[in-house]
Amino acid sequence: MAGNPASVCYPLQEDSELAEAIDPGHRAAAVSALAARELDIPPGAWAGESLTIDGGVGLLVLEGVLVRRIGIGGRFSAELLGEGDILRNVGEEGLSPLSMSSGWLVLEATRLAVLDDRFVRQLAAFPRLAGRLFSRSVLRSRQIAVNMAIVHQARVDVRLHMLLWHLAGRWGRVRADGVLVPLRLTHAILAELVAARRPTVTSALTELGREGLVQSVQEGWLLSGDPPGELAHNGASAA
Repeated sequence: MAGNPASVCYPLQEDSELAEAIDPGHRAAAVSALAARELDIPPGAWAGESLTIDGGVGLLVLEGVLVRRIGIGGRFSAELLGEGDILRNVGEEGLSPLSMSSGWLVLEATRLAVLDDRFVRQLAAFPRLAGRLFSRSVLRSRQIAVNMAIVHQARVDVRLHMLLWHLAGRWGRVRADGVLVPLRLTHAILAELVAARRPTVTSALTELGREGLVQSVQEGWLLSGDPPGELAHNGASAA
């Protein structure tokens, strides 16, 4: 499913953290001057053809949630991306000698700002913003490293509990009955995020539910209690 080009957008109007990289004396001018083309991507499978950008920074997620999937030998890993993330097309050729498949799944309607060569030329007047955009890519790499640490936990229920609390750090909303992670993540998607098989994830979520730690609700996932800390158990659950 391809994204449909939409009107021009002004990324700094929607991303206040980026705007803060500009000196206050020049911020208003930058907010109104830095324009980009916008892409609207509806929910569902997306081939990611709009990611092919010659030059420029890439695509800035203004709104929405996407899953990036990479598969080798029938098993997939997944990365969850959302508002503020920078996407950059990387050709699969040469990335690995292994045969891989890849794709995108758009969980919520997504808007992307196209930070192409034209946008980069506008950046010349605001050099500090370029550093802030680069830091976004570094942050994304760190998030992947955290997810790798999570999937190295032996027990699948521990992986899921940690993952959901990790996601709560970014998307969570505190309610009277716990912390809501407002993401409609299916058992299949969660399985790819924690490097496990879907039936194992279903069993692990059932156990977490019995313990009163995780509950599936209409809006997403509800977490109760405290975030997991150092865990004493070392038992393994088959992935």
